[in-house]
Amino acid sequence: MSATSGSVGTDLLTDDRRFMALALALGRRGLGRTWPNPAVGAVIVKNGVIVGRGWTQPGGRPHAEVEALRRAGDAARGATLYVTLEPCSHYGKSPPCADAVITAGISRVVSAMEDPNPEVAGAGHARLRAAGIAVEVGLSAEEARRDHAGHIRRMRDGRPHILLKLAVSADGKAGAAGRRPVSITGEAMRDRVHLMRAESDAIMVGIGTVLADDPMLTCRLPGMEKNSPVRIVLDSSLRLPLGSRLVRSAGDLPVWVIARDDAPRVSEASLAERGVTVLRAGDGRRPALAAVLKLLAAQGITRLMVEGGPTLADSLIGADLVDELISFHSAKTVGPDGIDAFDLASLALLTQRLKKADSEAVGAERCDMYSRM
Repeated sequence: MSATSGSVGTDLLTDDRRFMALALALGRRGLGRTWPNPAVGAVIVKNGVIVGRGWTQPGGRPHAEVEALRRAGDAARGATLYVTLEPCSHYGKSPPCADAVITAGISRVVSAMEDPNPEVAGAGHARLRAAGIAVEVGLSAEEARRDHAGHIRRMRDGRPHILLKLAVSADGKAGAAGRRPVSITGEAMRDRVHLMRAESDAIMVGIGTVLADDPMLTCRLPGMEKNSPVRIVLDSSLRLPLGSRLVRSAGDLPVWVIARDDAPRVSEASLAERGVTVLRAGDGRRPALAAVLKLLAAQGITRLMVEGGPTLADSLIGADLVDELISFHSAKTVGPDGIDAFDLASLALLTQRLKKADSEAVGAERCDMYSRM
């Protein structure tokens, strides 16, 4: 290879990375709002100029590629498409994106990763190649896998991707004695939590947390309440109070309650009258977590944030169902009578299964992020 051709190749790769980074950023705009579909980003470039961009729209349609093609119009002919996930090749509620790409006259596709959906699984890339389009797969694949973790987990394991959030005081506590409400982290960290909620399809807590704290579980960042996730309560015997803030707001933002099969039908009827959706999973003392997660995946949930107390956290850890942990460490203390954030067995399991991915200081507080090895 000559020095000139090497320089051209390097420049092309640099441009490819830059445009793919934009596609990934665009795709993240849809996190928490496109389920059951993945939040994909797409950028169309011709002669070094962006002529179209798109991301999966709320509810999962239109897809990112179709949005980008619509914006590009005739300029898409002969252009390069950068997309964070393989264009679909099957007929669902809309025609295949691969066909739209071919019809538009795209000449090159740079795709971050193959779609794990068995209805696609390489068929989209194959269809593009058969039409004479140059297809390159794998650029920024690691970043794409993180962004599409919920879609991947649902396709491969039949459950949502689980993000466990915990706030831990300086003395290792997650709550006050007697389950009294206590604010552990400061405002900056609370804003981070609300953004995490907005990027999740659903948020889940146990009934104990609801009875103790009467939470809303919404995103309270300015102008973003509409991005609040589905609010889910594990409530085996349907004890959710009709006067709780969750029930009172169920007509505005979805609330799902998961109960065991023999929970009182009269309680279900009372909750349903107020807009709460009751789902049933199993007949044990409390629904098995594996059954709960399978049920949620069947409802289309791909990214599940868990904000329950230590009891729910320990159960998820013990069942090896935690994919990510974000732990907010405060400078505040709760006192020796507070509720421990972890028991030693759960802590040992976490260190075996998760690796520390990042750590960030916010004033006197710290945010540690862990992911599955």
